[in-house]
Amino acid sequence: MLAKKDIQGRLFETKLTDIVEEKHELCILSDHIDWDALNDKFKVVYCENFGRPGKEIRLMISLQYLKYTFNVSDEVLVKMWVENPYWQYFSGEEYFQHSFPINPSLMTKFRNRVKSNNIEHLLSETIKSGLTLKVINKKSLENVTVDTTVQEKNITFPTDAKLY
Repeated sequence: MLAKKDIQGRLFETKLTDIVEEKHELCILSDHIDWDALNDKFKVVYCENFGRPGKEIRLMISLQYLKYTFNVSDEVLVKMWVENPYWQYFSGEEYFQHSFPINPSLMTKFRNRVKSNNIEHLLSETIKSGLTLKVINKKSLENVTVDTTVQEKNITFPTDAKLY
């Protein structure tokens, strides 16, 4: 379900539906995510009549999904987006784009704008899509495994000044 409608088409631009394989996992996922619900949820953090208009909410949310799915930095994400028609399709584009969609600094600004409670909504939408697509089952959601390897520990090393 693409956001933009263009009946006549553009003469020298390539439609993404002509490039991508419909059975690709990002195409399938893109068609199963409720983008309208996400748009309604996140539009409250945008001010319509003040300053420069923000980028499309679907673009920003899809870039967040892609960033964490493929574990890349904001700068690398924006560069890879230009090269990957599947990422562009997932972001709601209709035609293949040859320029960067945003400045990478907007990713951080968007995360700061939506705060953690809205980011949790993205996680719940991901889980809902996974259940719909039968990629995960309800039984796998019963137990939670917490990885604490990166959590700070209260360890005193022999070189600590407090031991002297």
